[in-house]
Amino acid sequence: MAKGVKIDCGVFSPNVELVLPTLLADFRIIFERDPAARNWLEVLFCYPGLQALLFHRFAHKLHKLGLPLIPRLISQFARFLTGIEIHPGAVIGRGFFVDHGMGVVIGETAIIGDYALIYQGVTLGGTGKECGKRHPTLGDNVVVGAGAKVLGNIQIGNNVRIGAGSVVLRNVPSDCTVVGVPGRIIYRSGVRVNPLEHGSLPDSEAEVIRALVDRIESLEQEMEMLQQKQVATPILIHSESGAATSLDGSTPIASSCRIRDQAIQQFLDGAGI
Repeated sequence: MAKGVKIDCGVFSPNVELVLPTLLADFRIIFERDPAARNWLEVLFCYPGLQALLFHRFAHKLHKLGLPLIPRLISQFARFLTGIEIHPGAVIGRGFFVDHGMGVVIGETAIIGDYALIYQGVTLGGTGKECGKRHPTLGDNVVVGAGAKVLGNIQIGNNVRIGAGSVVLRNVPSDCTVVGVPGRIIYRSGVRVNPLEHGSLPDSEAEVIRALVDRIESLEQEMEMLQQKQVATPILIHSESGAATSLDGSTPIASSCRIRDQAIQQFLDGAGI
């Protein structure tokens, strides 16, 4: 489990004194993260993320008590009202904020730490029909961009940012930024960043495509030079180890490995996390 994740949040505690601070944290975080929030009446009646979370807090408590059917009915009513589907079994920390929220789906065994921020169209789901823990665990201060999918029983560390439209299928350590399909780590740092800047993440796919285009242009220039010189070049053969040697069996020709080559290979292999 990700460090810092609070599984037993105050709102689920028998101690009633812990309920109010959690609800206040859920309410106040909206004013900190949404510049459009102007007054408490507007937030209370016009923010589906807060409404869905309030329904979930109540449904989750009934779910913990083992009450059948009713918790699911509450979650389905909240889904009809807000467009946000949160299974009553999901565990959510304080200060959780779903911005807009239409199309958000949070699975039964998902665990979300404190002060997480999720945008519309996000799915915290499973990858199959396995039993037990099958949904992701998110640490504290995690930001999940619009349309991102975090799937399976994976661990997302604290202060992680997941770019819009990304598909994350593997564990992500703390203080990282993940983008792409499949998700790849493109930034590691212990420095906190503004959670609202998830739209300014770098485009790893565009960088790889640019590297491929540059490589093609470089090869075309080399071919033009060879055609102009009209000089015969030695024929090369490749051994099983991948090393290039001349046809007469002389010393293997050293192959260069540039940073761009590595970026292309990681992109094609889906590596990075």
